[in-house]
Amino acid sequence: MYVVLIYLLLVNLCSYFMMGADKRKAQEGTWRTPEATFMTLAVIGGAPGIMLGMKHYHHKTKHAKFTIGVPVILCVQIGVVIYYFYMMNLR
Repeated sequence: MYVVLIYLLLVNLCSYFMMGADKRKAQEGTWRTPEATFMTLAVIGGAPGIMLGMKHYHHKTKHAKFTIGVPVILCVQIGVVIYYFYMMNLR
């Protein structure tokens, strides 16, 4: 259980700071992190970090892929966790 929590903490910290780095790169006009990278991070558990990064850095806030897609991914993940614990309690 602790391994999962540490994993989620690390992937969300990484997601959050990558949003900040990409915002800086956008302002400087340098190489950017692909959107697919952010979506992959969201799918593997980094959706909260991406959402916090969007809010804090005001980054990717006009992209429906992020304003709708990332919260949907998070809701699905929460639903899967709730379902998993519900099924575990039935046994």
